[in-house]
Amino acid sequence: MRGLSPSGPKILAEWEGTHASMVAVYSVRRCARRSARCVCPTAISRYTRRACVSPAQAISLAPPQDAPESFAISGKYTGPNWRRVDAVGTIPGTSYISDKSAPRPTGISTPFKGQPLQGFSGIKAMEDGGFWVMTDNGFGAKKDSADALLMFHRIKPDWKAGTVEHLRTVFLHDPDRKIPFLIVNEGTKQRYLTGADLDIESMQFVGDSVWFGDEFGPYLVNTDLNGKVLALYETKLDDKPLRSPDHYAVNTPAVPGSFSTPVRRSRGFEGMAASKDGKVLYPLLEGPLWIEAEKKWETDKDGREYLRILEFDIAKSEWTGRSWKYRVEENGNNIGDFNMIDADTGLIIERDTLEGLPEDVCSGALRPDCYPAAAKFKRVYKVSLKDADADGFVKKIGYVDLLDIKDPNGVAKRGTKDGVFKFPFVTIEDVDVVDGDHIVVANDNNLPYSAGRKPNVQDDNELILLRVPELLRAR
Repeated sequence: MRGLSPSGPKILAEWEGTHASMVAVYSVRRCARRSARCVCPTAISRYTRRACVSPAQAISLAPPQDAPESFAISGKYTGPNWRRVDAVGTIPGTSYISDKSAPRPTGISTPFKGQPLQGFSGIKAMEDGGFWVMTDNGFGAKKDSADALLMFHRIKPDWKAGTVEHLRTVFLHDPDRKIPFLIVNEGTKQRYLTGADLDIESMQFVGDSVWFGDEFGPYLVNTDLNGKVLALYETKLDDKPLRSPDHYAVNTPAVPGSFSTPVRRSRGFEGMAASKDGKVLYPLLEGPLWIEAEKKWETDKDGREYLRILEFDIAKSEWTGRSWKYRVEENGNNIGDFNMIDADTGLIIERDTLEGLPEDVCSGALRPDCYPAAAKFKRVYKVSLKDADADGFVKKIGYVDLLDIKDPNGVAKRGTKDGVFKFPFVTIEDVDVVDGDHIVVANDNNLPYSAGRKPNVQDDNELILLRVPELLRAR
């Protein structure tokens, strides 16, 4: 979806609340295909978690006092063949998308002392200017995250100073045994949940409870505000179960042969919005479903992959049977997050599976100090559920290109070159509306497995504040 060049924007400086931000008047670029428009923000206010540059500087949380002693060190199962390694800082991290022939070290090593405050994969803006953010399953897979506790955090950034205050952390636990399958802490009183039990990737606050979208099942998990599990719901589409290879009821064959599940591993509920009236949830799968009879992923008539948005009735605790389709711009793209703007429209992050900047791409043979290819597609789309077409495809109204954010006055403390700020991370997994003019966007830094700013420097958790009134008001 290529846009035309924008006309020259007028840059203004404005104080808003307790933070200073740069705001802009910008133009709209028409898109070449269909009716979506590209909205070009021309300046940002940016905050980077400087405390997350290295394990020595990162916020490392002590596990709850009544948690098993094994959680005092995390990342013990991230080594070769997933054998336990107890010595802190002895397993070098490499970018998980680097080429196997030239793995790129990130400069950070596991195991870690404590539980790192890292890997944000869900965000909710609060009225006081703070945010709830959620750490996902830990180290990326079921088999390496048994010592990573599931948790979410209350933070409050100071956009002017570029700092953040960590206010609270809540650990998920299941003392009432609502989780119906074996968990790591099965025999303990509090039954703290780990990244080997669930892979929570999305989060919504509804009334006095919190809802999480999971990728292992995929499941919906409901907790109270203190993280105690109230219920777990399995996923159905057209009254049929949707399961991934990590669902507790799925068994791999005892002998070689065909095996499939409709949901690919790690392609469950990456995003999940909630209706503004708090009545329904809209979980969004990260990848297309597999059609076993046709031996292919779901696509439209033109061969374009699409992802399913489901609907869950909170009061009835059941799937409504309604669903929508989100068509990706390029096959292989994933989504990163989903939050509603109003009753009918929402924001969805769509991204490719690349990281890095063009100037750091290898020239010639691949090396550990450069990228095989640079990030090309990182966008926040505005979509309409109400205006879905007859086949159920949501309408894409417009987008923000996160690789082309104008910053002529250098508001960003890092990431701006020649007046353009770029957000070149592989997993951009957080977006929400802050107010009528602003959205917040953040990355999951996959500690210690992502290096999108520089080929061999572990990414920070970065949050950016964008003023995009025209996108939020577009129809």
